[in-house]
Amino acid sequence: MQIAGKICHSWLHGLEIGDRSAVILLRMDVTALTSRALTVRRGGRLEYFTIVWNVLEGVAAVVMGWIAGSISLVGFGIDSFIEVTSGATLLWRMAVDADTLRRERNEARALRIVGVCFLGLAAYVGYESLGDLVRKHAPERSIPGVALACVSLVVMPLLSRAKRKVGAALNSAAMNADARQTEFCAYLSAILLVGLLLNALFGFWWADPVAALVMTPIIVNEGIQRLVNEGIQRLRGKACDEGY
Repeated sequence: MQIAGKICHSWLHGLEIGDRSAVILLRMDVTALTSRALTVRRGGRLEYFTIVWNVLEGVAAVVMGWIAGSISLVGFGIDSFIEVTSGATLLWRMAVDADTLRRERNEARALRIVGVCFLGLAAYVGYESLGDLVRKHAPERSIPGVALACVSLVVMPLLSRAKRKVGAALNSAAMNADARQTEFCAYLSAILLVGLLLNALFGFWWADPVAALVMTPIIVNEGIQRLVNEGIQRLRGKACDEGY
């Protein structure tokens, strides 16, 4: 009887330990899901801010560029509108984060859309800047444009850093690409600022189209990188479809 009692006690103790382990694992899963949901919401807020900021920045830059005849300002403004496209596609991706299959597909679509937009922008900026150099078109000085570039140079790196944290937490190629795009916008702000200052302070008319030309290969590279990443993400989506 004592032996049977000990066996029964050991068995019940083992069940208790197993139940505790199951509860601990369940709590860990719930915690992980809750943490991911919070990160997704944070990513959504960042993208809403990106959209609002870039709509305002894009309109301001395009209007200032059109008034001053500055191709670098206009190109910078159009880049801001591409940022809006990127932010909208990222919100689209966040909306289906819980669905792994749809998430992978939307990652690929988001990367493809942004990549094509970048290549289109590069073609436009390259064509217009070369035309300005050939025609020796001298843009007007744009002090508001200088101020806009300075503000963007401060905001974009901070926004990029926040997006990188979210991208790392979610293991999201699209969010990481969007973070690099925001960082790249800071580089464009620096190039734009140099070109505008050289024209405003020293009257170097060629500085504006040259600044735009410097932007062009950077924009092309970003577009190609998005399309390459889109191909990788599409392969991942196929692997999910096939159950690998």
